[in-house]
Amino acid sequence: MASLRTQRMYQLAGALSRQQPTSSLASVWAVSKRFKSTAPSLKDRLSELIPEKQAEVKAVRKELGSESLGAVTVDMAYGGMRGIKGMVWEGSVLDADEGIRFRGKTIPECQKLLPSAEGGSEPLPEGLFWLLVTGEVPTAEQVKGISAEWAARATIPSFVEELLDRCPSTLHPMSQFSLAVTALQHESSFAKAYQQGISKNQYWEYVYEDSMDLIAKLPNIAGRIYRNVYKDGKLPAIDPNLDYSANLAHLLGFGDKKDFVELMRLYLTIHSDHEGGNVSAHTTHLVGSALSDPYLSFAAGLNGLAGPLHGLANQEVLRWITKMRDNLGAAEVSDETIKDYVWSTLKSGQVIPGYGHAVLRKTDPRYSCQREFALKHLPTDPMFKLVSQLYNIVPGVLTEQGKTKNPWPNVDAHSGVLLQHYGLVEQDFYTVLFGVSRGLGVLSQLIWDRALGMPLERPKSLSTEAIKKMFANKKN
Repeated sequence: MASLRTQRMYQLAGALSRQQPTSSLASVWAVSKRFKSTAPSLKDRLSELIPEKQAEVKAVRKELGSESLGAVTVDMAYGGMRGIKGMVWEGSVLDADEGIRFRGKTIPECQKLLPSAEGGSEPLPEGLFWLLVTGEVPTAEQVKGISAEWAARATIPSFVEELLDRCPSTLHPMSQFSLAVTALQHESSFAKAYQQGISKNQYWEYVYEDSMDLIAKLPNIAGRIYRNVYKDGKLPAIDPNLDYSANLAHLLGFGDKKDFVELMRLYLTIHSDHEGGNVSAHTTHLVGSALSDPYLSFAAGLNGLAGPLHGLANQEVLRWITKMRDNLGAAEVSDETIKDYVWSTLKSGQVIPGYGHAVLRKTDPRYSCQREFALKHLPTDPMFKLVSQLYNIVPGVLTEQGKTKNPWPNVDAHSGVLLQHYGLVEQDFYTVLFGVSRGLGVLSQLIWDRALGMPLERPKSLSTEAIKKMFANKKN
């Protein structure tokens, strides 16, 4: 393992020197050494934790392996497997009433405990990634080490740059995003090592390297897509002295807006993980179970995230609110007028986007923290005022209609309004930002999938005729 680590450091040092020829940061090796001298690196800590977790899982399976996690009904099978307890996901658990917990910690707890940038108040996603991987709250120094390492790994190959530059501007940003991630598979350490016949005990180490490389490159990919499609195609270099979110904002052209940088830190943190059953998480896990490398696995997850019932929903919400504003016309609209508009939407057979959730039965905590951000930074924004009115009106209307189990807003009901306030108005790009964030959650779990030796996923399926036959004798 030591030889692989040394090899990777020299490779990264070369990449950084090519990207930043005048940088005072001599090499990635020097970066690693500087932070390693005072605290264990993330990979070092993970190496210590994996044997402990393997022993824990072995003990749980020995003691509880024959216990039932719950009944599976026919309705569950026809209803998208909702509610079926059938997979392990270490990073987060979603409670219907409480909301998401990252390694047991709520979003407010993460905001309080995770390190923030100097002069900032929102948690750094680097810290959340450390938490998702280890279950431990990192120190500020450890988070700076991740920031520096991701900046050093951020360069994307020239052929991927050319691939993106040749995409027509009419190709959806999410299609370009998935295309670039798939193309990066050319660089996969795991794929190369697997072909050479490495031991299963080493799988996690190569998946870790791929995951760190991929996460590091996501802002560069996203920035290039944004600049190509909406701007002049010119992209600044990664700044090795900036944190991950600040570099993303810098690449997009919003680095001079302090509050937008803070928004990115919050946004990337809260969108990162939402347990394992959602489409992007489950798809990444499923494809990874075939021992597809992190690039292929995450690209598959991105294709799921691009669906209108998943990550694309945030732009659907903003479009609906914008349409409502344009139809109603007045600068300030009464609650009664908005209520009538909501009812007209429902009576036309449409849904109110951004409200309801497959699991949650309360206001999404991710919505709540975005609302708190807006109250602090943009309380007079006209679109935010509309969002606030909808928050007070829609749950009552949906409850009166009686067709929804959860009338409360989810994360998508708020994020678009925050982005457009700071000038990022290109709605087709919003899901790309979601994808950058989701990489933190699904790739941290993919590392653990390989560390724990999770098998090829292959649930049993039944035909409608087989289900009928299964219960025919029981009814006679």
